Amino acid sequence: MPNREAQPHRIQVIDSHTAGEPTRLVLSGGPDLGSGPLSERLERFRLQHDIFRSAIVNEPRGSDVLVGALLCEPHDPTCDIGIIFFNNVGYLGMCGHGSIGVIVSLAWLGRIRPGIHRIETPVGIVNATLHESGEVTIANVPSYRSRCGVSVDVPGFGKVTGDIAWGGNWFYLVEQHRIPLTLQHVNELTDFSWAIRQALNASAITGTDGAEIDHIEIFGPPSNGHADSRNFVLCPGKAYDRSPCGTGTSAKMACLHADGKLKPGDIWRQEGILDTVFEGSIEVRDGQVLPSITGSAYVTAESSLVLDANDPFRMGIVP
Repeated sequence: MPNREAQPHRIQVIDSHTAGEPTRLVLSGGPDLGSGPLSERLERFRLQHDIFRSAIVNEPRGSDVLVGALLCEPHDPTCDIGIIFFNNVGYLGMCGHGSIGVIVSLAWLGRIRPGIHRIETPVGIVNATLHESGEVTIANVPSYRSRCGVSVDVPGFGKVTGDIAWGGNWFYLVEQHRIPLTLQHVNELTDFSWAIRQALNASAITGTDGAEIDHIEIFGPPSNGHADSRNFVLCPGKAYDRSPCGTGTSAKMACLHADGKLKPGDIWRQEGILDTVFEGSIEVRDGQVLPSITGSAYVTAESSLVLDANDPFRMGIVP
């Protein structure tokens, strides 16, 4: 019999989208992850409170494409905020579109003003510049190409060759393919990308130190003369990135620099599957490639999520 005396748990959130890709920022009501570096708190989140992740981003409140962002007190005293990113199946080291969405959401709430804001993430510190125009530039973590021209046999598609690169998450970037990079071909692109990811896992092809490659980036020529490249990015939970993907653009620019095709200060305009564009560039400091990504986000909702003890799906629908 339902317990009507139990008080529902409320979670304050603000939703946004960056170039079409949604972010849900958790402002309050999240789990107590203790103190320490964000990398340690992420592990506590994963091991002790993973059901909270599901409640925020999975159905019936969320969807496969939604990225969650938990607002935390930073451990590093030079940082203004800490953020742990997550999605329908797990956790993200960094999230470019999500960082832009977080900054725009905090500005909407009046918590920050234009200027530079330092964000601590589980994989390092990023600087976010909120411009007077409302655009945001994210100075991402150091990015690099780990391996070039790695081939894998993909059942149903044959041999596929791509580069392995880090941009805050691990990517396998593929240029040679026959599928048009359009919304009309999203199902084919998803099947192709998912088959690649499974083949990489089956062949034990990984990033540095055995890290799983959980993002697949298919790219090709832009649809018009306003960008340098167009991409389709499949995220870890099998949803495609609606934006041009901030960490994917970072990985792409690291590969271009490794090939001598992108110099520090050059502008790289990356077009996504919705025709939206991130503008990127790199610095090289002490031998490290430091990407920056500029984009726009828009607040779509302020709300309270309700976790009712009588609701059988209060913690999300998990496949």
